[in-house]
Amino acid sequence: MKQKIKLNQDAFGQEILAYFKGKRSFEIIERDDGWFGAAGGAPIYFSTYKHWQNHYKKAIKLARGRILDIGCGAGRHSLYLQKKGFDVTGIDNSPLAIKVCKARGLKKAKVMSISDVGEFKTNSFDTILMLGNNFGLFGSPKRAKVLLKKLYKITSPKALIIVESRDLYKTDDPDHLAYHKLNRQKGRMAGQLKFRIRFGKYIGLWFDYLIVSKTEMKMILKRTGWKAKRFIDDKDGIYIAIIEKVPPKN
Repeated sequence: MKQKIKLNQDAFGQEILAYFKGKRSFEIIERDDGWFGAAGGAPIYFSTYKHWQNHYKKAIKLARGRILDIGCGAGRHSLYLQKKGFDVTGIDNSPLAIKVCKARGLKKAKVMSISDVGEFKTNSFDTILMLGNNFGLFGSPKRAKVLLKKLYKITSPKALIIVESRDLYKTDDPDHLAYHKLNRQKGRMAGQLKFRIRFGKYIGLWFDYLIVSKTEMKMILKRTGWKAKRFIDDKDGIYIAIIEKVPPKN
């Protein structure tokens, strides 16, 4: 049975909606080891092309055909591509984020978890867009492999996945290093996170998030029908992977 997010649990959507209405908006991340951090928050999710980092600008040029934007947020990438004439579908598990996307003019916006992408028909998309560090939405290596195979089925023969992640090992923060160690002791990848978002009085649901190095991403892609074609680097270990579909063996 699908888990629907209630509006009082949709902290991410509440911050998006607040900013859309012109109110002060921010984002607090709570990790399951008790660590709290302040993220960039809603303004980033509404940023326009001229304010994007260079690696975003380079990557977005590679999008083609029918596009699925997974974890579309407030629709910054979807709306840009739609304006360029692309057929774009944005999905997010946040009902309020999708409400904002529609209000901003995104023609195809749907409340949907990444877990449910298999509901799309075969050969529905040519590009899968997962910017905004959205490789993390795969949650775990095992789940990533399952979902990558689903993406294989719903995409065209020469499809691309354009996805962002971060090399978590490029840090000297003792709190993060301790968390990596704790994960390894549990038999997990160092970058397997569990956190939730807080905004004002709203507290989101706990969810799993996966941050990986390039080497780890390549490992996860094995036997899924996908391979990394190239990487576009930014600062602090942030990078975008251009992943191409591998033709099936005869």
